[in-house]
Amino acid sequence: MHSTKTAIAGTRDGIPVVAEADVVVVGGGPGGFAAALRARRDGCSVILIEKFDMPGGVHTSGLQGAANTGVGGIHTELMERFAQENCIYIADETVLPDWAGNPLSHYDYYLPPGSPFRRASFNPESAGNVMVRMLEEAGVHTFYGANFVDVRLESQGEEQRISQVIIDTVEGLQAISGRIFIEGTGTAELVARSGAPFVRGGGRQPETIETDPVNRPIPGGLLWIMSGIDFAATAAYQRRENDPSLSKLINAARAAGDIPPDLYRPRLAAQGVYGDHYIGHPTVDMSPIQGPGTFILWQNVPYEWALHMDDDAAHASRAKRELRRLIDAESRFLVKYVPGFEDAFITHVGRYVGVRDGRHPIGEYVFSIDDARQQRRFPDAVTRPMTKTFFWDAYTRYTFEVPYRCFLPKGVCNMLLTGASLSFTFETIFMVMRNFPWCTQTGEIAGHAAARAIREGITPREVVWREPLF
Repeated sequence: MHSTKTAIAGTRDGIPVVAEADVVVVGGGPGGFAAALRARRDGCSVILIEKFDMPGGVHTSGLQGAANTGVGGIHTELMERFAQENCIYIADETVLPDWAGNPLSHYDYYLPPGSPFRRASFNPESAGNVMVRMLEEAGVHTFYGANFVDVRLESQGEEQRISQVIIDTVEGLQAISGRIFIEGTGTAELVARSGAPFVRGGGRQPETIETDPVNRPIPGGLLWIMSGIDFAATAAYQRRENDPSLSKLINAARAAGDIPPDLYRPRLAAQGVYGDHYIGHPTVDMSPIQGPGTFILWQNVPYEWALHMDDDAAHASRAKRELRRLIDAESRFLVKYVPGFEDAFITHVGRYVGVRDGRHPIGEYVFSIDDARQQRRFPDAVTRPMTKTFFWDAYTRYTFEVPYRCFLPKGVCNMLLTGASLSFTFETIFMVMRNFPWCTQTGEIAGHAAARAIREGITPREVVWREPLF
């Protein structure tokens, strides 16, 4: 196996080649993180490229911090490390007696009011530190603050293979060589730059296809954290004034010109694959995180803007600018109008706008909603049969498998996919298959497959997958 190097002789097009490894992972979200860690533990030299200052993606740099019960492998190890290092905060009915069934709750609004609940989250910053340390302990060579720019391709038969990726660092453009490359960007950037086929993000509500032909992606969102909140006072107001959604306060603020029209806009009426999820933002949307009095809040891109933030620079810039404006307006409203928020203040705003519906690679197999509904089994299943709840199907639970072929993009023979960039149709990846545990599992699967290919001297497509990893 090749050794990772920090300096390699040679340039091409004036761009120096600064490192090489068996496996190069582009993007350090849950998928990329687990892929890098597993490939290194399986004996490969590994380079991880991450544009922010820590791995974890939307759950650290993006602030979401959703802690889950371990599902095995690296994900279980992560949850245990987070708990050991006091990263996890747990809120329940003893801490927030008015939380279950509250319309302001992002996750627990559907519970019977006053019922028991358990909401676990991890501190995004301290969890990111743990993940940095885990990569260092394993010997993964990391490039932080490095933006992935492009690839260099070579022909291999009827397909292409990636020879190098180009990154932009404080030293300018640099090249990194590798034998196998793993897509961990979350928006299939590596796929797009490599010329592999994909379907652009976005899907239309079935009821409006004829009248509204615009391709509207499922809206992304910018997460932010507020501290100093006395939620007991907020709940007391909700009861006293019979104002569970704060609509009286919102209407008063709107009449006074204190909030813009695109804040707390109505939900859309169409009931397509998205249901009423993410296509409107009529009220405050929050969840406890980090400690008492601290909550994370969601600020979603208005659905009607139809922004493709993963592949349109103007759209990406507009989302960042406008969501910051809306967060500022919402925080001002909360402090001025809502009991319990008088002393609240913003502590964090996510480093980027999360993309829920980006490019969808076309792989050797495209997993569809029908595969789940028909509960299909595959000879190359990567996990044992798993059960997921599909909430747009009246919360129906399906048990199914995912084939290894979903990790293999067409057209590029030495790339593996992970997480939200797997070969899935958009409604399936959005509704069920983009959570932290699954993305971590898929990264570990990709890292293991890459290591097998390196050991056997073959491409990922030639790996014969017969035994589930989980």
